[in-house]
Amino acid sequence: MYEMQWVKSSFSEDGGNNCVEVARISPGRLALRESADPAHVLTPTRGALDALLRSAKAGALHQIR
Repeated sequence: MYEMQWVKSSFSEDGGNNCVEVARISPGRLALRESADPAHVLTPTRGALDALLRSAKAGALHQIR
């Protein structure tokens, strides 16, 4: 397993807790967490992450709260 090194977008505010952070956990596998709640980590499959990103790019997530 990789040592989890969390990164966030360069567009995120410095010191802000309003972004998604990503870390590589193995070849081809990523972990996601919200900076405001770093204890909760998601480890989606490649297919699930691809579907999430396609939906976000298509604007299909505007109703999720």
